[in-house]
Amino acid sequence: MRVLIVLLSVLLPVLAQAADKVKVVTSFSILADMTRQIGGDYIQLENVVGPDQDAHVYETSPDDARHVQQADLIIENGLSFEPWLDRLVTSSETTAKVIKASQGVLPRTLDEEGQTVPDPHAWNSLANAEVYAGNILRGLTQVDPAHASQYQRNHDAYVAQIRALLAVARQTFDSLAEGHRRIVTSHDAFGYLGQAYGIQFLAPQGLNTEREPSAGEVAALIRQIRADHIKAVFIENIEDARLLRQIADESGARIGGTLYSDALTASGPASTYLGFYRANIETLGNALKD
Repeated sequence: MRVLIVLLSVLLPVLAQAADKVKVVTSFSILADMTRQIGGDYIQLENVVGPDQDAHVYETSPDDARHVQQADLIIENGLSFEPWLDRLVTSSETTAKVIKASQGVLPRTLDEEGQTVPDPHAWNSLANAEVYAGNILRGLTQVDPAHASQYQRNHDAYVAQIRALLAVARQTFDSLAEGHRRIVTSHDAFGYLGQAYGIQFLAPQGLNTEREPSAGEVAALIRQIRADHIKAVFIENIEDARLLRQIADESGARIGGTLYSDALTASGPASTYLGFYRANIETLGNALKD
């Protein structure tokens, strides 16, 4: 009996603290990390699409539905990146507040199979990352105004880190020669980065990893790489590398390394958003500077 009383005295405060935390669901690993940086110890976070997973092809589970139904706040990217989450929100009849982290971003638009669509990969611009942080802050403050000052403090510290990394990115990419600014990746995830720093990314799969390029499209890309003397082909952490290795072999371009596009990694330098972005800066800078 005495042991039970001791256990209860230890567990009850812990359980009460967990119950008091704001329940937040994020759609994929990049948003999860951003939200964790700003929410800190005041949130209970559940993330749907984990590290090294591809949100384009994700299939939801009963656990996802339960987390969404129980959430106080749901944070999604928006720009049609995760339509499966919108369906889940509707079917679960959750009362959670839903925010789009990309709200306020000026989206790139591209032609995808005859339709003009927004490019959802807005997190690949550090300027947009600051917009994301502001939207996450507003969402947390609205559902948990009691901790608004703590969220603001965490947000301000995080934005300072984003701005410091932005200076590194500018210094790295501004030093690249004009002829070294065209590269190939698996899918078109880096348009915002390219737009910011004058780098052209070519991708056989387009915006969505579900789409398989035709043999003719692959052949045309190989011809373009040869004709334009494009130096490097980059593998992505969420993609099967076989197609890119084939393109590199047949075109004569070299594999420039691995880029992180739509997901963090489970461990290592790219396990946080800022680490993910810094790794991409270093990989691109090292591959293109020669």
